[in-house]
Amino acid sequence: MTNRQMMPLQDKIIRNSNFTEVALGFDLKQVHLEASRCLDCKDPRCVKACPVKINIPKFIKEILEEKYEVAYQTIYEDNILPSVCGRVCPQENQCEGDCILGIKFESVSIGALERFLGDYSLKHQIFKQENIIDNGHKVAVIGSGPAGLSFAASIRRLGYKTDIYEALHDYGGVLRYGIPEFRLPKAVVGQEIQRLESLGIQFNKNTIIGKTLTVEQLMKEYDYKALFIASGAGLPRSLNIQGENLNGVYYANEFLTRVNLMKAYQFPKHPTPVKVGDTVCVVGGGNVAMDAARVAKRLGSKNVFILYRRDMNALPARKEEVEHAVEEGIEFNLLLNPVEIIGKDYEVQAVKAEIMELGELDQSGRHRPMPTGQFKTIKIDSCIIAIGQSPNPILKNTTKDLKTDKKDRIMVKGYQTSIPGVFAGGDIVTGAATVIEAMGAGKCAAEEIDKYIKDTFS
Repeated sequence: MTNRQMMPLQDKIIRNSNFTEVALGFDLKQVHLEASRCLDCKDPRCVKACPVKINIPKFIKEILEEKYEVAYQTIYEDNILPSVCGRVCPQENQCEGDCILGIKFESVSIGALERFLGDYSLKHQIFKQENIIDNGHKVAVIGSGPAGLSFAASIRRLGYKTDIYEALHDYGGVLRYGIPEFRLPKAVVGQEIQRLESLGIQFNKNTIIGKTLTVEQLMKEYDYKALFIASGAGLPRSLNIQGENLNGVYYANEFLTRVNLMKAYQFPKHPTPVKVGDTVCVVGGGNVAMDAARVAKRLGSKNVFILYRRDMNALPARKEEVEHAVEEGIEFNLLLNPVEIIGKDYEVQAVKAEIMELGELDQSGRHRPMPTGQFKTIKIDSCIIAIGQSPNPILKNTTKDLKTDKKDRIMVKGYQTSIPGVFAGGDIVTGAATVIEAMGAGKCAAEEIDKYIKDTFS
């Protein structure tokens, strides 16, 4: 059995001082060697594990036949963002995690093959013009993140006039503001979105639903037959500790938005500087925490460390992201739980953390962090809080009869909210999840809205 091909990477000594993409992609030889490892199973578990159900064995076979354009079309039938998903999806927990080859050997690098085809199509301007017949009905989408984009493509293909409303000044949601340039180049995001515009999808930016327009206005005044809420989970969670409001304390989504969307890393070319200082503490252990830490390093911080209350084995971040962070000099201060951010003259000076020890397993299958009553104080110049996000309450507070749970997530049944004709999916329903899971929700919601409109207005 041929060994799994290793993704070429930018040199670790060089990359932590630039925002150029870290993972360089397979060359053609690697693509064919990796594709040849596929067993072409009769019952492909990888397809079942894919949230959008891409026909993975089919596109891999087409790669081996050197039918790259056909292989790309196979993916695009189910995934309208292959270059994006090939880069950022946790394939190890989804398609690759269920690859039968992985039982005895290493699984097929499905994500890298998907990325190759997505990039190949962009480089060679391969795109199939679809013959869409308008059916005379209009639908609106709130949010242009993964769920909104996937929904828009799926519902547009069914003949609906589709309008997307985005609160920010550029499209892509978390793909644009959350994921750093060195993991997901924004030029790739832009090219993928341009293809959706060619389907006839109308994009509207700088429009905050709940402020600029309301859900009620969209339904009554704009004559939309249905509406899909895909506004994500962009409200940061607070530590609720003293000192959290000091200068030099950031929430990760604010920090990453200023760097990614507003291009703070290109200051003074773009007038949005972010001050981090020499020593940066990042609280949290997920992918967002890894992103924030690696960005801080690239902005010039000399010492960047992760502060996490469990051990290394319990980090929720992708293994690949943790490995890259370690290679780039990010330190891990583990079994520490922040209890106070200490400041002077309104500026951050230090973080005080309680030393934890591992207890019994909790519901997540990880050892529960237990307090010891012992503390440690570490001097810092800034602190980035990355402990999760929840839905923004603007929609809930401005939309009558819209039911949400205690965490402000919209409650749905078959993607239908408590308001007739208003549907929702993605992080606004589930809380923060993966890009491809949000896309899967958008794709399924399009089917439900199509049924609803046909039943209601036919």
